[in-house]
Amino acid sequence: MSQRKADYWKANLRVLTICMIIWFVVSYLFGIILVEPLNNIRLGGYKLGFWFAQQGSIYVFLLLIYFYARAMGKIDKEFGAHEE
Repeated sequence: MSQRKADYWKANLRVLTICMIIWFVVSYLFGIILVEPLNNIRLGGYKLGFWFAQQGSIYVFLLLIYFYARAMGKIDKEFGAHEE
């Protein structure tokens, strides 16, 4: 594999790793493991742990999709792999 392709793949994995870590923290830690401590905080009248488990994770996932698409678009342009 050429160095340019290896650098492209490394940049892709970096963005993917960031997204996966955020996904894990929001869905597993906030929504399951830390739900009880987070329930002591209220957001819009709802317990924060419940909110993350029901609504917050969905909003974060949508933001992750947007972030991934923009980041990969920039990486694609940087490495000449973008579509016109």
